[in-house]
Amino acid sequence: MNERNQFSGVNSIKFNRAFSTDEDCFRYLADIKWNETEFQCKKCGYTKYCHGVKPFSRRCMKCKYDESPTAGTLFDKCKFPLQLAFHIAFKISTKKKGMSSLELSREFELRQKTCWEFKWKIQQAMQSSKLHPINGIVHVDEFYIGGPEEGKPGRSKGNKKLVVVALEIVEGGVGRAYAQVISDASNTSFKPFFETYISKDAKIVTDVWKGYIPLKKDYPNMEQMKSEKGKNFPDLHFHIMNIKGWLRGIHQHCTEERLQGYLDEFHFRHNRRSNMGTIFDVLIRKMIFSKPIRLQSVN
Repeated sequence: MNERNQFSGVNSIKFNRAFSTDEDCFRYLADIKWNETEFQCKKCGYTKYCHGVKPFSRRCMKCKYDESPTAGTLFDKCKFPLQLAFHIAFKISTKKKGMSSLELSREFELRQKTCWEFKWKIQQAMQSSKLHPINGIVHVDEFYIGGPEEGKPGRSKGNKKLVVVALEIVEGGVGRAYAQVISDASNTSFKPFFETYISKDAKIVTDVWKGYIPLKKDYPNMEQMKSEKGKNFPDLHFHIMNIKGWLRGIHQHCTEERLQGYLDEFHFRHNRRSNMGTIFDVLIRKMIFSKPIRLQSVN
């Protein structure tokens, strides 16, 4: 396996020079796809190949199947040039607030629905690997997406969308964070989120909501304190306000089915804010090693 030429940085001019043609993009995909995994024909399983007809493709020497660098990835059957797909991924990953499908449509002269569908694919790649639970001090709370509803006070959900969020508190600031859409504020809904994103050894702090109490048997270092309207959890509530402000300002509205994708996008950037130089390359890798998504599955 050869060492590949990894793009780094957030400079648009540098990016435009690096990916000025579809060929540049196909080469980049091929370098990642076949530098990190040995070739094995998807049709017959044979491992010997030669150069294929498609750009930077590999052709099985047994059954002659020609595999493109985009095959089996989230770029599979892309409706527009690969160069535009790369530029969209760059904008969404490196811009502080990302870009809405309407903004992408205007900038790249594509149909908004086309941008909306491709952005959904990008958001799927932005999901956490779930391999590195938060340790240390972790503050947890829930919040609603959507304005207040008449007759639905407190933790009554109504038509609002409920989200649970965990924020790592580190010396001098905050660390990683994760959020997940949940159906209600019960132990049953909280438990899968805790098990996925928070280490059993973490020191967890929540407000005094009773839904957290049963979790104490699995998380012995967990404690509860009154929120005092957020005063006891300033970093967490600032983080929540940032999420809400971003959704209102950039995306204005999203359905409950799509909300998790936006939460994943927000935290993909948040958790890599100190490593923005490699964020585009990380995203492309994740898109390559994610299974293709059929368009009807995002409607």
